[in-house]
Amino acid sequence: MALEQEGVQLSEAQIAVHWKEEEYYFPPAKFIAQANMADPSVFERFSEQNFPECFREYAELLTWDKYWHTTLDSSKPPFWRWFVGGKLNACYNCVDRHLQKYRNKAAFIWVPEPEEEDTKVITYQELYIRVNEFAALLQDVCGLKAGDRITLHMPMVPELPVAMLACARLGVIHSVVFGGFSGQACGERMVDSGSHILVTIDAYSRNGELLDHKLKADQAVEYVEKNGVKVDKVLVWRRYPGKYSSPTPMVDGRDVFVDELLKNYRGASVAPVSMPAEAPLFLMYTSGTTARPKGCQHSTGGYLSYVAGTSKYYQDIHPEDTYWCFADIGWITGHSYIVYGPLALAATSVMYEGVPLYPDPGRPWRIAERLNVNIFHTAPTTIRMLRKAGPDEPSKYNYHFKHMTTVGEPIEPEVWRWYYHVVGKGEAVIVDTWWQTENGGFLGSTLPALHPMKPGSCGPGVLGVYPVIYDELGNEIPKGSGRAGNICIRNPWPGIMQTVWGQPERFVQIYYAKYCRNPQSTDWRDWPYFAGDGAVQAADGYFRILGRVDDVINVAGHRLGTKELESAALTVEEVAEAAAVPVMDELRGRAVEMYIALKPGYSPSQEIEDKVRGAIETIIGKIARPKNVWIVPDMPKTRSGKIMRRVVAGISNFMSPGDITTLANPEIVETIRTQVQAAKLSRGELPRQLSPQELEEIGRYGQVG
Repeated sequence: MALEQEGVQLSEAQIAVHWKEEEYYFPPAKFIAQANMADPSVFERFSEQNFPECFREYAELLTWDKYWHTTLDSSKPPFWRWFVGGKLNACYNCVDRHLQKYRNKAAFIWVPEPEEEDTKVITYQELYIRVNEFAALLQDVCGLKAGDRITLHMPMVPELPVAMLACARLGVIHSVVFGGFSGQACGERMVDSGSHILVTIDAYSRNGELLDHKLKADQAVEYVEKNGVKVDKVLVWRRYPGKYSSPTPMVDGRDVFVDELLKNYRGASVAPVSMPAEAPLFLMYTSGTTARPKGCQHSTGGYLSYVAGTSKYYQDIHPEDTYWCFADIGWITGHSYIVYGPLALAATSVMYEGVPLYPDPGRPWRIAERLNVNIFHTAPTTIRMLRKAGPDEPSKYNYHFKHMTTVGEPIEPEVWRWYYHVVGKGEAVIVDTWWQTENGGFLGSTLPALHPMKPGSCGPGVLGVYPVIYDELGNEIPKGSGRAGNICIRNPWPGIMQTVWGQPERFVQIYYAKYCRNPQSTDWRDWPYFAGDGAVQAADGYFRILGRVDDVINVAGHRLGTKELESAALTVEEVAEAAAVPVMDELRGRAVEMYIALKPGYSPSQEIEDKVRGAIETIIGKIARPKNVWIVPDMPKTRSGKIMRRVVAGISNFMSPGDITTLANPEIVETIRTQVQAAKLSRGELPRQLSPQELEEIGRYGQVG
């Protein structure tokens, strides 16, 4: 669909792009010498002429009970089936098969948030024992069998991967809900998946407080039972075994303490159930939607092959490395690159319970130094947070990373350079990865020993993945044209979700209908995957992701990407965080407002506001000049550290900021509202009646991060 405004016609996909191309950074010789993949012939092996058989290389990293007869079955597109006829067990591949060689090696090193508490090391042998005991409990107490669903609503404690692997051992489909989500959000996902068992914990440490988590279980069960689903059991782990740390009472007959029940299963052994490659391994629900939750269903064989292969080649994980993915297992990053990918490679993974800045911004670097971490994996949200709170902290600690990952959203070039020079000390390669919950694993990234890095660009498509940028009419936008469009993937890959749980028609409509050339075709080439992200491709083939196609502000017919505006603001030395939002404007339709938080040691000033305006004008153009720049003490953020644009967009437009109960810092909303709206009123900027379309636009504004 085309937009017309003030005589300007643009396609929905054509977001204005004014970014300059950044310089290359090259991998150190020391890294290349030890890399898992430094052979350029790999690009030929994974070229389109060798698709789909190229992915046998990933699948052969695993141990199969039965070899597959068909690498890709595309007879019912877009419901792709990978490694058909093959059978395997995900838990066996992550635990059992490593025992002969790595029995006494650490699988997980768990760091509790309170620094005075002891770090716990779980060897592969200990993990095997714990997983078997919990699997026996699930079989006996809950009657679970292959194909049943179970919901895990837990924070970053070792009991979470133990529970996931126990489910995988039995062929039970797990649905992990991020610990920061509300009880109702958990309940919605239980109803959708038809889960009758909830696994939770009494409490956990977050920002120096022991939070009551059991309360959310009661809220979840109440929601589930109101919607006609009976919850049979709530299995409650205890943060401190033998001591109940929640004020919320246990419910007789329904709630049971896991640590008490486990006494009955000491030394139990459960044979891993051999599952078809296409059997579902887990559901991962995407967040941020007002409709029915969208359960991304991931397979066993295809998914596990893909995360093992990308962990080996792109994360460069060796069994002797100490790897730290500073994410939460409640998100897809944690599933793929804390649990299943690293464990399939016999990695040693660090798990941290708490927040990055507790008790101070030096905490991550103390952990890295003490545990000799050499691979570090986190999101731009966390990087910006650490840069804001402790820009010089990394230099105080004697750690050395060989490899660093950024994941979850585009990273601004200025933030990338801080990550490279300050966090990585100029010694580490960076892989800037682009992918989504639906994708299972990386889609865009540099291959660390073979590609140079470029700040702000994720790089080319990963091995065996062939991206393309289309305009709204399905025309390919050539690389180097400077034009943005919708990034799509022309081919299936093993990590792609199988369907939306219980909603196959929604799966087709959201991801494939837009660019499908022929709904009757069984040729995968006629079914490009629509990612919903805007992107531009440079002449060198590298992609720069511009964010969700909805995250644009249409100023007088010019569609400006919020990520580009925020990136320009972050080039100002004093600025730590930025959020761009639209404000309704009678003359231009929309105008830009910028919210800014400063680094420590700086105070708000007109000079800084002018610097932000100047940077945006210089980098993007006068069309993007913000109507207002608001320097605020902090941004409204989710529990995972993401800035909520929706909240500040509501404030700018004299609307309600909406539900703020799930924010980590809800108190900041009133501070910002008072500051911004008082200033607007004093300038004669009065609230006006917004149309339903304008209200919908403000309400959909996404998160930064």
